[in-house]
Amino acid sequence: MILEEKFTLSNGVTIPKLGLGIWFINNEEVVQAVKDAAKIGYRHIDTAQAYGNETGVGEGVRGCGISRENMFVTTKLAAEVKSYKEAVASIDASIKSLGLVYIDMMIIHSPKPWAKFRETDAYFEGNREAWGALEEAYKAGKLRSIGLSNFEKADIDNILACCTVKPMVNQILTHISNTPKELIEYCQHKDILVEAYSPFGHGELFKNQEVAAIAEKYKVSVSQLAIRYCLQLDLLPLPKTANLQHMKTNAEVDFAIDEEDMEYLKNMQPIEDYGEHSKFPVYGKK
Repeated sequence: MILEEKFTLSNGVTIPKLGLGIWFINNEEVVQAVKDAAKIGYRHIDTAQAYGNETGVGEGVRGCGISRENMFVTTKLAAEVKSYKEAVASIDASIKSLGLVYIDMMIIHSPKPWAKFRETDAYFEGNREAWGALEEAYKAGKLRSIGLSNFEKADIDNILACCTVKPMVNQILTHISNTPKELIEYCQHKDILVEAYSPFGHGELFKNQEVAAIAEKYKVSVSQLAIRYCLQLDLLPLPKTANLQHMKTNAEVDFAIDEEDMEYLKNMQPIEDYGEHSKFPVYGKK
């Protein structure tokens, strides 16, 4: 069962192969979502400072009935935090908001502030400072692992050139029809686990008849096909839902996509329009 399987990070820490994404789930609703997920067997919850629900996540983790050491909690340093001083304060703020003694994983949410995402400034110095704060918290035992999100090769190289602790993950937009192969290969070559957020393309995959036909071939749902696709690329998918039935369905991926179909899915025409989500920098093309 996928909920019992784990990847091993470069520092030896294990991380469940399937996580629960909780973007857009408010602080009140997320408490029950975390408890429901834990009851089903999820042991990996992915939040962020920007989601505004760390307090609820912490409450859900503390009240879910699963021992703390068996729950893996990820949060993200806000994309706008690009100084050492701000990063130190933000890390401590997340620990306080979550109400946890330590955080299992903390990552830099973006190499650039969201409002500057398409601009030319790479924020290399700011990212080095933020990384230094993460390293310090990691060495102090506040964080069990540290990583990146939305980082391209140049952004990763900037960190690798200065770090004393290597990034353990890079969380990037990856789904059927949007598979950044070179970046994935580069990360894996550097022993950086790739986590795939929005594995359903923010719902756009559900509108794709080609994907639906392949899912039907395996007698599975589009969501199950999408999650299995990521797993077969050795990625860690983070499907987002607060729906109990969807949580169960997303974890029922005990099948294999054959090589021919995997190649077809990897090379599908990319999604050009993410609908209402195109306003967000990572989904917009401009």
